[in-house]
Amino acid sequence: MNDILPSESAKWEWLEDKVRNLMARFAYRNTRLPIVESTALFVRGLGEVTDIVEKEMYSFEDRADKHGQAEHLTLRPEGTAGLVRAVVEHNMLYEGGKRLYYMGPMFRREKPQRGRYRQFHQIGAEALGFPGAEVDAELILLAHSLWQEIGLQNVELQLNSLGQPEERKAHRAALIEYLEKNVDQLDEDARRRLYSNPLRILDTKNPAMQDLVNAAPRLFDFLGEASLKHFDAVKAILDANGVKWTLNTRLVRGMDYYNLTVFEFVTTQLGSQGTICGGGRYDYLIEQVGGKPAPAVGWALGVERVLELLKEQEQSTPDLVPDAYAIVPDAGTLPTVMAALQTLRVAGVSVQMHTPTTAGEGMGSMKSQFKKADASGARFGLIFGADEMARGAVTVKSLRDGDGQQVEQQLASIDQWAATLRVAG
Repeated sequence: MNDILPSESAKWEWLEDKVRNLMARFAYRNTRLPIVESTALFVRGLGEVTDIVEKEMYSFEDRADKHGQAEHLTLRPEGTAGLVRAVVEHNMLYEGGKRLYYMGPMFRREKPQRGRYRQFHQIGAEALGFPGAEVDAELILLAHSLWQEIGLQNVELQLNSLGQPEERKAHRAALIEYLEKNVDQLDEDARRRLYSNPLRILDTKNPAMQDLVNAAPRLFDFLGEASLKHFDAVKAILDANGVKWTLNTRLVRGMDYYNLTVFEFVTTQLGSQGTICGGGRYDYLIEQVGGKPAPAVGWALGVERVLELLKEQEQSTPDLVPDAYAIVPDAGTLPTVMAALQTLRVAGVSVQMHTPTTAGEGMGSMKSQFKKADASGARFGLIFGADEMARGAVTVKSLRDGDGQQVEQQLASIDQWAATLRVAG
């Protein structure tokens, strides 16, 4: 788990602002979910034999109540199960489908890698109550639009369909039969999953098993007419919008709750952690967690991975710097100066005021203050010198233009010129 310091958090705020703006344009509304949920929610929702439930969850027993009963709780390892629980608990689908999104930390006890920590952050978008393929496509277009908004390049969209339960059941039987005939080639993890979750064997990262996996029966070949029609509708909408995609028949995702469309946005620039966003349709999860049967589809992206990929591609992300830095030679003028700065801030101007870091040292020389103003990244210096104060004015000096142009402005008309600082920023 790691700290996100101010030098990095500006990039996070920038990305989050982009997401909020885009979600609003797609009519997705924010939902804020608890970090701690009942362990049973994830066991029931994700699947008892998934890696997350078996190996990675941070679970603990709460203090016993007055009856001696203790609840088993878990730090959320992902967001979909908690969101579905909230939708069911608050009967949110009573008036029709909902488009929702969330942001926040998730927790998995796994080996830290590039762009992945045990506390990591996800942004998720979920559409609940809508059965149509057009909503699958809408969510993919939403993610695709985000990559365009932030300048992310070389991200490949991979698609697959997992069909419906009966189709998966038929494929499961064929897959188990195939793997039983080749059991000597299975690693320990695959043998353990042979009968409990054989589909996950197809997602192995073991190089020694790749030829075996590539020759295994494909779920895609077991899909019926309705499942293929749904998948074709998704592809047609993506094609109409110029979104390139690749069919990956081995794409199964890591949770048991998926059906029909599944997808991932992947990159080759982050080593083994190539997936930056993934999701799919989960039409049976709402019923599994106790709600009335209802369709749903969604995705989640890894914030750390997206920012790491932007860095790898040398895409510029803005630093959070003030519009102006106030240079104040005389502490006696602070009441007047700070009143002026408050007016600027109310007008939307970001202002940092020079402040001594050692008691009794005074405000410091003009030279030292200008150095700090330059180091702050501010675009303008506001000089509240003795001469300016005598005239009820401030000198506005450009700190980023080569000529260092400066003009004097009257404090009495600060509302009229404040916008020039903000607009220039």
